Amino acid sequence: MKCLSRVLLSLCMLPAMLGFAATRASAADSWTGFQNGGALTRHGAPAPQTWSPDQGVSWDVALAGYGQSSPVVEADQVYVTSTAGELKEKLFVEAFDRHSGKRLWVHEAKNSSPTKNTLYVSRAAPTPVCDADGVIAFFEGGNLVALDHQGQLRWTRDLVAEFGAIASRHGLGSSLEQDETHVYVWVERDEGPYVLAVAKKSGATVWKVDGLGVTSWSSPRLVPVGEGTHLVLSGSGKIAGLDPESGKRLWTFDDITGNTTPTPIPLGDGRFLIGASVGRGETANASRAAESNGVIQIETTASGAFQASFVWRATKATSSFGSPIAYQGLAYFVNRSGVVYCLDLETGEQLYAQRSAGSIWATPVAVDDRIYLFGKDGTTTVLQSGKQFQELAVNHLWVNKSAAEPAASRGNFGGPTLYAGAIVGRQVLLRRGDRLYAIGG
Repeated sequence: MKCLSRVLLSLCMLPAMLGFAATRASAADSWTGFQNGGALTRHGAPAPQTWSPDQGVSWDVALAGYGQSSPVVEADQVYVTSTAGELKEKLFVEAFDRHSGKRLWVHEAKNSSPTKNTLYVSRAAPTPVCDADGVIAFFEGGNLVALDHQGQLRWTRDLVAEFGAIASRHGLGSSLEQDETHVYVWVERDEGPYVLAVAKKSGATVWKVDGLGVTSWSSPRLVPVGEGTHLVLSGSGKIAGLDPESGKRLWTFDDITGNTTPTPIPLGDGRFLIGASVGRGETANASRAAESNGVIQIETTASGAFQASFVWRATKATSSFGSPIAYQGLAYFVNRSGVVYCLDLETGEQLYAQRSAGSIWATPVAVDDRIYLFGKDGTTTVLQSGKQFQELAVNHLWVNKSAAEPAASRGNFGGPTLYAGAIVGRQVLLRRGDRLYAIGG
């Protein structure tokens, strides 16, 4: 379960590491998947820094259902997924005009695996992907659907009918990953977990291999390695790299704990940033949490095989639901109490640790000279990027943080919950469970 966040990854300043993600994200008006595929978009003009419920909100709309996924953007259209009904029997993909907030269309599908709608199981948690051809969405009930930009069905699949029921602790939180031709689906269920590569044009299976067999709500991430990429999966006590073309397991790494939720963040040159916490289905003690946060390097051995190892480990920094981010030579981690840790990306030296506005569900976003932290209660804290802690603004999206809501619309923390943030052009898009907000733009 997670949401999403944004560009966050400074890393993406290195063109070599980008691949498809960089191509799609190089335009300021695209946000093509969870964490924007690990790509950083540079802006000619800054995104908004301050707002309130009464000022700066360009538009906000009620969604057809409730969801925990991030919005994605292509061709000035914003796509959002949600679910509704006592058994989550209704699945929605909605398209909105990014500039006006006008609802353009709604695609409704029947959940092939209805299950009780509660606060404790994922609700439309996987973030979709989009490209020039349209949007592809995945729901934790096993439904995989591809639509064009007009909302017309391209193809659909029922993975439960094909591969059996999906049962996992708190449901699935793994978002989709994509390259030019494939979309990657990771179903880390209790029995028979698997990873699936699907042809984006036809919906046909390209390959299917075993998953990790551990607890995970992380998302697969394509990490540039040499002339190619590895599809990296991170779950409790294990990280693995797969060949995106064949699904072959290239390497496995197990010197880690607490890595159930943060998604690996590509840094280029075979490196990625990894986050970990304690209390996300883990049995290891807290003393190992910090040393499982840091930078990992994928290398080729003398025999031609691949191996992974830590370049550096944090001494105090830990993560929570949101992934760490890398930006302008610095790494940022936010722990479960809302403490922000800033470390030197090359050496791991801790530069500061300061308490911010509170705990986050979404991964932060780094853009221009700012870091955006999306608090679960709707508070967005904007920090100055750099080696010294400087808080630029604290913004509230709604006033009544404990507003009563119907049970099916209530957030995971009892009240409204901010699950994701994305920045496109000069616009900040914020996703609450039941609403979508646009700031500026």
